[in-house]
Amino acid sequence: MRIITVNLNGIRSAANKGVFAWLQKQDVDVICMQELKAQAADMTAEMLAPAGYFGYFHYAEKKGYSGVGIYCRAKPDKVIEGLGIADIDNEGRYIEAQFGNLSVVSLYLPSGSSGEERQAFKFSVLHCIMPHLEQIIASGREVVLCGDINIAHQEIDLKNYKGNKKNSGFLPEERAWLGDLFSRVGWVDVYRKLHPETTDECYTWWSNRGAAYAKNVGWRLDYQISTPEMAKKAFQSTIYKDERFSDHAPLIIDYQ
Repeated sequence: MRIITVNLNGIRSAANKGVFAWLQKQDVDVICMQELKAQAADMTAEMLAPAGYFGYFHYAEKKGYSGVGIYCRAKPDKVIEGLGIADIDNEGRYIEAQFGNLSVVSLYLPSGSSGEERQAFKFSVLHCIMPHLEQIIASGREVVLCGDINIAHQEIDLKNYKGNKKNSGFLPEERAWLGDLFSRVGWVDVYRKLHPETTDECYTWWSNRGAAYAKNVGWRLDYQISTPEMAKKAFQSTIYKDERFSDHAPLIIDYQ
């Protein structure tokens, strides 16, 4: 089973850059998308359901903002839009597709880089979502949670870690939250399991400022995080950089 997660930074923009032609060549079972920046009325037929796939979306109320989606080759048994937490759901940040005992989730955690108010909201989201992540792993379901987490967990997960210790995305509190998710709650960072020591090949996001991409001054912000049994089934991962569809690169992981 192949799962791809990608922050599109606007589905319409990514479509113009060829993301759908690329997806058709990937032999992928589930595609998790974040930052659609679109509402239902903005979506073309191809965006709603590419050839061979079912499409499901959780749009933000604010136009041209946030939003998540899932494409899947097999029709899910159930789709859950949102977490039932109004201020998170208004921004379209969670969608879950269930296939038997397997859930695949597309999650878009907020960035706090625009200022103190958004950083406070980010901390609120982290606090509110933790009980759900504890519950779903305790339920006995197998889960792959995909998305733009907007946190670089360790120093090896970004180029300039020394200069970013006080910046959103690498704050001690954020890193501690993610560490707690892995160590105490029991979720597994699948890419890190497959590549425990890689450094500059792991990045999935580059700032549009300066020449960050050309110089590979990146961050690992996009994850596939799974229950332990699913993590054992992962055997191969790729971060696709041959084409650029957004400021993020697709993360591809194959599971047995």
